[in-house]
Amino acid sequence: MKPQNATDLKRGLSARHIRFMALGSAIGTGLFYGSASAIKLAGPAVLLVYLIAGAAVYMVMRALGEMAVRNPVAGSFSEYASTYLGPMAGFVLGWTYAFEMIIVCLADITAFGIYMGFWFPEVPRWIWVLGIVLVIGALNLCSVKVFGETEFWLSLLKVGAIIAMILAGFGILLFGFGSASGDSVSHVSNLWTQGGFMPNGIGGLVAALAVVMFAFGGIEIIGVAAGEARNPEHVIPRAINAVPLRILLFYVLTLFVLMSLYPWQDIGSQGSPFVQIFDKLGISSAASVLNIVVISAAVSAINSDIFGAGRMMYGLAKQGQAPKGFAQLSANGVPWMTVLVMGAALLCGVVLNYLIPENVFLLIASIATFATVWVWLMILITQIAMRRSMSAEEVAQLKFPVPFWPVAPIVATLFMVFVFAVLGYFPDTQPALIVGAVWIVLLLVAYRVWVKPGRDTGKLQAKADPLTRT
Repeated sequence: MKPQNATDLKRGLSARHIRFMALGSAIGTGLFYGSASAIKLAGPAVLLVYLIAGAAVYMVMRALGEMAVRNPVAGSFSEYASTYLGPMAGFVLGWTYAFEMIIVCLADITAFGIYMGFWFPEVPRWIWVLGIVLVIGALNLCSVKVFGETEFWLSLLKVGAIIAMILAGFGILLFGFGSASGDSVSHVSNLWTQGGFMPNGIGGLVAALAVVMFAFGGIEIIGVAAGEARNPEHVIPRAINAVPLRILLFYVLTLFVLMSLYPWQDIGSQGSPFVQIFDKLGISSAASVLNIVVISAAVSAINSDIFGAGRMMYGLAKQGQAPKGFAQLSANGVPWMTVLVMGAALLCGVVLNYLIPENVFLLIASIATFATVWVWLMILITQIAMRRSMSAEEVAQLKFPVPFWPVAPIVATLFMVFVFAVLGYFPDTQPALIVGAVWIVLLLVAYRVWVKPGRDTGKLQAKADPLTRT
């Protein structure tokens, strides 16, 4: 065993930790709360949007997986971008990912406050938001193994609950029990009798795209976690290859059941659609149980996002693209400074929930979509650049190559560009595009001012991986 120094992470994450961390990021607020907005825009045809967007996201994950298996390092895709696109690209990508995690966390802690309002409507939302920020911040200061175990059980809870909900939903559809809201009928025909399968046309599908992309945000944490995974050559491919099944089961099948149980146009956004539907169907106990589940899902997502942002900032610090203090680890092997920075940033969510509690979620979600899609676009471009720089012999040695090269990565890249066009077209999401553009410009200026020109921050180390094994 190699001795650990002050800036070495520990490989304390097992295969099950990595798989459930991916679930923790991909199955959270975007499904349990944000899905209501997507349903409003596209109607039942939102199922198609999830399938199309899911296919594009899977290609992003395969591109990331190809690079992460070839070179599992802390900082992951930021370091790859520095190597194959230049240090400035790595700087912008890394900090945009950290920005993405902060914004997604703001959405998640906001949703947490909304969920707690189901039981305690008289308590101001900002109080719950402040409490969860303090709890999750403390948890992330523990060792990575403690973090992985916590994430495993939180994710297992919501996965089990979703499966149980799907089975219960089919029971309602087949046998009719639990239908207590006299004016609504639970039947699969709700998918096409309430104005048609695509009630808002192609425009509705396109409009829902931004919300759906937000739902998948954070799944790229698989690549970030590669630096702390045991046996990444086996763990990372298994986690990524499970993405299509997760999309089908946890998004498409789940929303199919929900929209069959209750007319899609009556699914509101003043709380989780899961809780609302079961509550309106007269299954009050199930609504309470599901509220526990969606709360745990939000906590799980916040937990994963703080982890991802912290490890990315750690990787940037190791490359000389972030303050050196971000690379310092606690006795538990945790980059404690990045956890404190994330906690401080999330306190902004407390202020926003105090000032604009009614509008904060949609505003944050649209900004998060820009950051998420930018990160995915850069991952795809980086993978394409890496392949172009490799010889035929090096390509043949890849242990987890992207399928359908080069067509699939190029199509996925064009799809991400299209999503940016969607953000710019609709008035509700235009502010997100403006904020995102300003953010990128600020990063370019920051790079010129604070990162020494000509400094070789982008070369991957040829020496052995310094991460210690436990």
